[in-house]
Amino acid sequence: MAIFAPAEGAILDQILESTYDIWHEGLSRRAYARFYAAQTATAWGRGHLERQALVDGDNVLASGKLYTFDATLDGHAVRVVGLGAIFTQPAHRGRGAARELVERMLESAAANGADLALLFSEIGPDYYARLGFTPIATMNRTLRVIEDDRRGAPAMMVRGGDERDLDDLAAMGRVTAAPYRFHLNRDRDLIQFSIARKRLLAGLGPPGARQLQFFVAEEGASAAAYVVVSVKGRQWMLEECGDRDPAGARAGAILQVLIAREPAERRPAITGWLPSGFLPPQVAVVGEQPASDAMMVRPLSDAGKAATTLSTRDVFYWRNDLF
Repeated sequence: MAIFAPAEGAILDQILESTYDIWHEGLSRRAYARFYAAQTATAWGRGHLERQALVDGDNVLASGKLYTFDATLDGHAVRVVGLGAIFTQPAHRGRGAARELVERMLESAAANGADLALLFSEIGPDYYARLGFTPIATMNRTLRVIEDDRRGAPAMMVRGGDERDLDDLAAMGRVTAAPYRFHLNRDRDLIQFSIARKRLLAGLGPPGARQLQFFVAEEGASAAAYVVVSVKGRQWMLEECGDRDPAGARAGAILQVLIAREPAERRPAITGWLPSGFLPPQVAVVGEQPASDAMMVRPLSDAGKAATTLSTRDVFYWRNDLF
């Protein structure tokens, strides 16, 4: 009989070896292992991220990542369990190992107080719909930063963000997320984890292949707005942003400053998961399409049942928290 167990030691090594070809994101095999280890060593990762596996003797049948989040649904606190990197070893496919793993993961999570399961499917919604998950439409938006005709930068001071800004970022997020039916409760540790993960991906990868840009605008001695952007060539991904002003004007101005650094260069192609109803005045949406990672939910308690009625406009979720 298969055993459900934490993925550690030789089990973890077997999983990393098998999943490397799918999810390496340009990292070497050694860097791929370091990338996961570094995430679990962060303040948030130590208590909220682990790998679990279905094993038979020394053989891994299937494995997955388990994340735990505090969130808000219709004004009530809920515990969310996130499932990621669900993988069946090639030799054991077609025998229901992934389904059994998911059910065991969710059974354990529910027993530990989880109200809602959340995942992002790379293979479309059909498989997980058969496991009781409901899709929530998530849009990937193509953005254009509106510039002055002279392509000059706005007169504002922008500096690199760091650890001292995290509490301010969390405070901005609480205000901006409050009107939405569903959002993660992003404290400083979760924000630090999300930014650190992208920095690790850039730092462990080939030199110059990726960059992670984190900038803030100050008011007084504290951050009043910020943006986090992943850069890959001329492709920019707006991972998250925030502003004390609900209109987002300072966040938009930071983006204007960033693209004005190289006035003669071709403007980058920018995409992001801007929440519905949040659009800085200096940013225009020039296109949108369904995200390739389908957001899906499954209630694990009565408190989580309302999640099946969520629509795009009800959800506040940054791409930086994609798992």
